[in-house]
Amino acid sequence: MTGTVKQQRQRRHGAGGPLRRVQIGNALSAFGSGFTMPYMFVYVDQVRGLGSLAAGMVFTVFALAALAVLPFTGRGIDRYGPRPVLLAGAALAATGAFAFGHATGAPMLLVSSFLFGAGVTTCQPALATMIVRCSTKATRSRAFALQFTLINLGMGIGALVGGQIVNVADPSSLTRLFTIEAVTFLGLAAVTGSARIPAAAPFLLQDAKGPSGLRALVADKAMLRLCLLAGLIFFTCYGQFESGVAAFATDTVGTAPSTLGLAIGANALTIVVLQMFMVKLTERRRRTTAMAAAGVVWLGAWTMALVAGLIRGEALAATVAIVAVYALFGVGESLLAPTLGPIVADLAPARLLGTYNSGYALVKQIAIAVGPAVGVLLVGSGTWPVYLAAMAGCTLLIVTLAIRLRRHLTPAQDNAAGATAAPVPAPVRELRTAA
Repeated sequence: MTGTVKQQRQRRHGAGGPLRRVQIGNALSAFGSGFTMPYMFVYVDQVRGLGSLAAGMVFTVFALAALAVLPFTGRGIDRYGPRPVLLAGAALAATGAFAFGHATGAPMLLVSSFLFGAGVTTCQPALATMIVRCSTKATRSRAFALQFTLINLGMGIGALVGGQIVNVADPSSLTRLFTIEAVTFLGLAAVTGSARIPAAAPFLLQDAKGPSGLRALVADKAMLRLCLLAGLIFFTCYGQFESGVAAFATDTVGTAPSTLGLAIGANALTIVVLQMFMVKLTERRRRTTAMAAAGVVWLGAWTMALVAGLIRGEALAATVAIVAVYALFGVGESLLAPTLGPIVADLAPARLLGTYNSGYALVKQIAIAVGPAVGVLLVGSGTWPVYLAAMAGCTLLIVTLAIRLRRHLTPAQDNAAGATAAPVPAPVRELRTAA
């Protein structure tokens, strides 16, 4: 089969073999994150005996690493392709994880945390770009939904396995934990970094004369609106249910830590059970409708949180309400998984796919970093009704912005019924292929 015919077939049906390897890489990366993330704080605070302030600084540096590398990550993907960027990110993450597990003092922990965070966040847009190249418009939503499912499974299994290894009284158990995570990133490099990713779609030479890098993203009003909406989504949901909601459940409602683990497990189980059903439900509907529906579901979650706060004297009923909060978060997440990634891919020009994926990842990291600080501050100050009201208000804003985004998207970008992307005819000599 000639290369041209093979490329045409891949653009129609997607690249099955490479896509499977990308998804395996996603699972490996998620397994490694779940393996160590829940235990980073206790490792710095208790195992190394450096206190909560040092542990907080480690997480701050981890988040700041994303801000430092993501603007350059997108440019690197667009110029050199996602494979070398993924390999560089995996190498940084493996080095950071290994060094973190062997560090004993604050300076080395901060340096290794920066390398660790830089590597993890570099891998994310590279993997997203690989999924776009290995899928078609028809299969892309399912590919991103499967990625989300594997990430949740990987993190859940990683947390369970890691919990069997961790022993606060034995520092070597934590060293072993982070060493194993370093190996998982090397596995990511071996499995996904060696996959034959299809070439990017060609683009018109005259399109290459427009703005590049983050300037192009800022000039795209639809992408800016999507980033604003995505930032609010990640702030209100992903930035809360492992911090603000967890603090509310344990400190205000009086939920036992073991029960909180059950609630987080209910969240993951909901996603795993519903994800493919949600793909079928959303594939013939507008993406903005799915995002607005996720906001409505999350409004129900915050309502259940209010119920839990009001009946916290009834332990069993309050516990059921907290578990329902996490399950409803999972329903909303399942609606978003086949939606956000494909919209970014459809908005991005072929030559700037890496830049758009990196910009989206940057917004996500900022929101997830700010969200816990706001949530824990409001709950910790005893103003939990204000916290719940603020989150409910943010959720209503998500619904409003999702509906208003519709007018700024083409029918194809919004997955409107019957929308097709019309090819732009051009002589071959006027086409160029991205890295």
